[in-house]
Amino acid sequence: MIAYKSTTSDRIKDFIHKGIDIHRQEIQYASDPFWKNLRNCSTELWLDTGDMEEAAKIWTTEMSALTTNNTLLNKEIQKGIYDDYITEANGILKEMDPGLRILEIAFILNARHGMRLVERFGGKVSVELHTDFAHDFDGIVEYGQRFFEICPNHFIIKVPYTATGLLGARRLRELGVAINFTLEFSARQNALVAAIAKPNYLNVFLGRLGSYMVDNNLGDGKLVGEKATLSAQKIVNYFKQQNPNPTKLIAASLRNAGQLDNLAGVDVFTIPTKVAADGKETLSGDFTSRTEEIYPVTLNPGISADEIGFSKFWEVSQQELDLAEELARDLPADAEELVKRARNKGCADMFPELSEAEFRTIKADGKIPVHEKWAKRIAAGELAIDTLLNLAGLASFATDQEKLDERIMKIIS
Repeated sequence: MIAYKSTTSDRIKDFIHKGIDIHRQEIQYASDPFWKNLRNCSTELWLDTGDMEEAAKIWTTEMSALTTNNTLLNKEIQKGIYDDYITEANGILKEMDPGLRILEIAFILNARHGMRLVERFGGKVSVELHTDFAHDFDGIVEYGQRFFEICPNHFIIKVPYTATGLLGARRLRELGVAINFTLEFSARQNALVAAIAKPNYLNVFLGRLGSYMVDNNLGDGKLVGEKATLSAQKIVNYFKQQNPNPTKLIAASLRNAGQLDNLAGVDVFTIPTKVAADGKETLSGDFTSRTEEIYPVTLNPGISADEIGFSKFWEVSQQELDLAEELARDLPADAEELVKRARNKGCADMFPELSEAEFRTIKADGKIPVHEKWAKRIAAGELAIDTLLNLAGLASFATDQEKLDERIMKIIS
């Protein structure tokens, strides 16, 4: 928990907007039949990058948004292109406590880069909260509002999948803030998100599902993410009918061009530029909706589907569905109550209890956890791969956020 308060927001907003005109688009982009065919499957096309030059090579009129995150933003900051801007930002915040000043400059950088993307491409941009707010309700709400106020017609605020994030995003939606709820890995996680937070967008990070299976020698990884994503699309469609504003599913973390074909018809793609370029080169462009497909997936010999909770990527149990609907009807007062009610409902593996040492292990192992370290707890139903991947994703983003913060600190010291 960080102690903070609203700053001189008008001055900061003016500083972020300085020299940017989002009402003009720097470059006029053309249509492309390849992307038009995919767009005709009712799939929105977003680019998954913060690199403006790389995005400009791919962008067409069929594309409507770009998405950044702590990792992608850090890549841009580490290029040094904002070093002078950091110094200038420090000058207007020099009376602020140093710890809060770093947090505030990180916010400014995220918003500024997002504004530059809007100016250049004219679409919407997902901007992500500082990782220190993952479990801070007040921080999520305050900074989520502040991000949105910077560019309300274009910014979509990313809130991470945590118990606090679910409640914070719900509050932001009630305040009219556009939300992209992020770091989900299964249909059942998205059932909770769609019911409780009711965001504009939510995700399946499908590429990491396949990587987990391959890296841990559990299976070939083929079509695992696709199967989970199509199942999540069905559960999102179910809750979409109950939400005041439609909630759309994002197929995120695409790893290869074939997934553009295999998942055509899903609400939204966030496409890395390499995958987009490979798709143009290798695919016919004759897309048709795949949303009714049920893809086969295989495990390696000797691997028990029950022991690793394999089906939890795409199955939503009646207990989990009931939990989602009960929490939506009777919103918990805080994250602690939400977790307690989930555990009482028999869904403890959705919000596992871990020690500080276990969190350090997750962080040290990176985006893809080492399965054997968690196999016993997974088999016992205390933990699940989707929650493990979520925790690893949070830790990975936190690591990149720390690197960004360290660069800020070095410049302003």
